[in-house]
Amino acid sequence: MRLSVIVPTYNERDSLPHLLARLRAVQEQVGLEVVVVDDASPDGTGELADGFARDGTLPVVVVHRGGKGGLASAAIDGARASHGEFVSVMDAALSHPPELLPDLARALAQGADVAVASRYIPGGGIEDWPMPRRAASRTATWLARAVLGLRVHDPLSGYFAARRELLTHGPYMGIGYKLLVEVLATHPRARVVEVPYRFIDRAHGTSKLSGGEVLDYLRLLLMLRVKGRPWNSAPS
Repeated sequence: MRLSVIVPTYNERDSLPHLLARLRAVQEQVGLEVVVVDDASPDGTGELADGFARDGTLPVVVVHRGGKGGLASAAIDGARASHGEFVSVMDAALSHPPELLPDLARALAQGADVAVASRYIPGGGIEDWPMPRRAASRTATWLARAVLGLRVHDPLSGYFAARRELLTHGPYMGIGYKLLVEVLATHPRARVVEVPYRFIDRAHGTSKLSGGEVLDYLRLLLMLRVKGRPWNSAPS
């Protein structure tokens, strides 16, 4: 087993079976396990994942949490429960193509610390988003790069892979829904490779993005900026 795929879920009962079917096909190219982190989904996603874990056709670990705790903290909890040398974070909505996982794992095997599935490099892109949502994404990306000095083209990607110890040894605040930006800010010397992909809007369920998540993101940027300032360190 080389790669643990962490899938945070909340009311993803309709999409999870489709995702796991595609992950089974990917397993022929890279040994993997799936770590489903469910936040007490009212639609029974957690119980459905338990059934797939018992089925045994694909290695599935299920982490049950008591309620909605946010995507970032779910990814951290999933990493702690994983067993692979590498971990990947992706959503359950089929917006992130599982077929890209071998490329992400290959980048790590060749020496990268983080492999980012990027929408904003040649070959990447976004499908089926209206202009206001595209503009909001671009603005949020620009803020991360400007406020934190990040050089990665898509620091807000929700689809990335990393060496397991990078996620299990933060320390991370785990605020909101964008863990990658905190990983990159916490480990500025990490070797990062970006792999292009096209984001496809979810086919099942509804988006979890809310005004509260946006405020959490802005709060995270502020906290990371303050944390990174030289005068925030103790004098030598």
